[in-house]
Amino acid sequence: MDAEGGVLPGGAPRLHLLLRQADARVLGDGRGPRFRAQRVFAKVNAHEVLRQELKRKMVRVACVRASISSSASPASDPYEPADAEYQLTRNVLQVLVDFANPCSITTKGVLVRRDVDLLRELSEVAEVSVNFSIGTVDDEIWKQMEPGAPRPQSRLEAMQHLVENGINAGVMMAPLLPGISDHEENIAAVAEAAHNHGAQFLGSNVLFLKPGSKEWFMPMLKETYPHLEQAYAKLYRKTYAPEEYTRSVLSIVDRERRRWGLHKRERDPAPRPVRGQLQFSLTEETPRRRRKSTPATPVPQTGQLELALTA
Repeated sequence: MDAEGGVLPGGAPRLHLLLRQADARVLGDGRGPRFRAQRVFAKVNAHEVLRQELKRKMVRVACVRASISSSASPASDPYEPADAEYQLTRNVLQVLVDFANPCSITTKGVLVRRDVDLLRELSEVAEVSVNFSIGTVDDEIWKQMEPGAPRPQSRLEAMQHLVENGINAGVMMAPLLPGISDHEENIAAVAEAAHNHGAQFLGSNVLFLKPGSKEWFMPMLKETYPHLEQAYAKLYRKTYAPEEYTRSVLSIVDRERRRWGLHKRERDPAPRPVRGQLQFSLTEETPRRRRKSTPATPVPQTGQLELALTA
C-alpha cells in the first residue's frame, strides 16, 4: 500500500472530494483487515480549487464531501484521522467562511472539535449544522460494526462541545441496522443520550446498500453477525429495505424524538442573503430517494427484522 498526494483540476463546475474510511488505515490509524486500500489520494489543493470555483459566477452547485480518497470503502467522512495531518477540511471551512456559504457536516469523528472556531465564525454569517452519526450507544455493537471509529460517548461529548459553543449540532441515528440496532431499547437509549448531551435535533435512517456498498458491507456482516447473513440477503435484494419495515423502525424513532422534545434533523441549511453563492455539504453519503411522510403507528417492541422478512 502507498499514499500519494494529488491535485484537483481547476475548472470543474462540481467538486466531489471523497474521504474514505480506508484512508486512515493506510496512514496508520490501526484499523482492522476489513479496511484495505491499494492507494490513498490526498487532494491537497482542494481548498484552492474551491475558492476558484466560488469566484466563478456561472457556478450554481458544488458538493464538497472531503479531500482524501481511496478505492476501498463506500463511506466518506471529512473528519477521518488522516485529516489531523492534512487539515483539508479545516482549509475548506476557511474558504466557506470567506464566502459566507452555508455548511452541513455529517461525521463519526471527533476531530471536528479542532474546527470549533471556524464553525462558530461561519455560523455568524451563514447556516451551519453538524450531524453526528450515532446509530447505537452499545459498546459491543460499536466494536463489531464501527472498528476504528471513536466511541459513541466520545461523539456525544464532541457534539455537546459544539452546542456549548453556539453551533447547531445534533445526532443522526444512522445507520440503524436490521436485527442489530433497530430495536426499541437501542433507539430509546440513543435518543436519551442525545437529549442528555444537548442535541439540537435527532435524525434517523435505516441502513441502505447501494451497489459497491453492498459488496463491502456483506463480508463484514458475515464476519461479525454470521447468523444474519441470509436475512440481509433477502432484506436487501434492492438498495433499500422494504417500506413497511422502514416505517416501523422510524416510527419508534419518531416516538422517542417526541418523548425527549427533540426536533427532526434539519435538511439542507438555507442560505442567508449575505454574500452567499453556493451550498455545500461535508457529509457522508445519504440516500437520495424521498419517501412520503406517514404518521407514526404502534409497532411491536421486538421483531422488526422478522416483520421485514415476512412482508
